[in-house]
Amino acid sequence: MEDERRLRWLLRRGMKELDVMVMRYHASRYAEAPAAERAAFAQLLKTAEDPDIWSWTMGYVETPAEYRELIEQLRIYREAP
Repeated sequence: MEDERRLRWLLRRGMKELDVMVMRYHASRYAEAPAAERAAFAQLLKTAEDPDIWSWTMGYVETPAEYRELIEQLRIYREAP
């Protein structure tokens, strides 16, 4: 329970675009995602800076190996449905 509340707090990013993307991902995929993907998502939210996450999802810079699969999933939720 505490972990879920903490994760929901971490969904609130400093960039509106990231807010929308990570909240869409969380609402649509997170619960059914593999455990490794959920762990990577939590780690990303805890440690990565917003400009880095945005650059990775936009393809401006190469994504670190530990986040590649997750970033591919996040890209799905970058644009409006």
